[in-house]
Amino acid sequence: MKQTRWTCTLFACFLTAALLKAEPIDMDGYSFEIRHDTLFVSCDSLHIPGDLVVVLNDRTNIYKKLFHDETDDLMEDHPADDLYKNIWTRERINAYNTPIDSIPDSIYINCREFCMPAQGYITSKFGPRRYRFHYGTDVKVQIGDTIRAAFTGQVRIIDYEARGYGHYVVVRHDNGLETVYAHMSKVLVDENMRIYCGEPIGLGGNTGRSTGSHLHFETRYLGNAINPEMIIDFSTGNIRDDQYLIAKNTTFKYYEEQKALAAAKYYTVRSGDNLSTIARRYGTSVRSICRLSGIKETSILRVGQRLRIR
Repeated sequence: MKQTRWTCTLFACFLTAALLKAEPIDMDGYSFEIRHDTLFVSCDSLHIPGDLVVVLNDRTNIYKKLFHDETDDLMEDHPADDLYKNIWTRERINAYNTPIDSIPDSIYINCREFCMPAQGYITSKFGPRRYRFHYGTDVKVQIGDTIRAAFTGQVRIIDYEARGYGHYVVVRHDNGLETVYAHMSKVLVDENMRIYCGEPIGLGGNTGRSTGSHLHFETRYLGNAINPEMIIDFSTGNIRDDQYLIAKNTTFKYYEEQKALAAAKYYTVRSGDNLSTIARRYGTSVRSICRLSGIKETSILRVGQRLRIR
């Protein structure tokens, strides 16, 4: 018989039993299991309850529905499918090749349902580094700290890069954003899993190209990176606005700086070099080399030192 509401008493019984036993429970066609602070409710798709009343849980309540019915194609519709032109792949973080110029001038993103992915202070900001561009915000975490989903969505990628992200997860969200969580010590979700805002997705770590335990966190729209600090106030752990405005001229203003960095040319100092000879060799000026390299005209060059000449 299809149920439309579960009573507090009934739920109290099976939730208490699940917490005590820490093992799955079957009850009248429903299966209940608690894993990683999430209640999983499995049932035939025709018997999905219309409401769930939680009375014994004083933490964030997450209700996840799973189906036994193998005829249900759960993967038929992915979050923001129309926006992403039905592209769903684990091959690349930016698999969409959407030029910034093709994005509308202004787009509103619903950020009302939000959870801070990790509690910590910023250790590295979005923007250019010395020789490359940093596409996310680094947040200090300890190894083993819980990393949570910023918004509700579905896991698109789980992978490991020894010289890059380490253990990382990419989630596409219902609001059209995608988020990246990198350098984790352990991943707690599976590919294609439906996850909810605030649900644990991994543990803090120091894997991949990392110089200390931290979370590298990215926000992207159609594959294009957005400075997470434009969306999130990391000092308070709150969203800046329930409706974040992607304004092409401001949100992606960094793009010109990124192109300049990509076009940059560097020179490695050799024995006998000085700023004047290097400038003449490459048709530039000493002042320009100093400005681009962050040095003074009186600086002493070291063999092996890299200078930016373009």
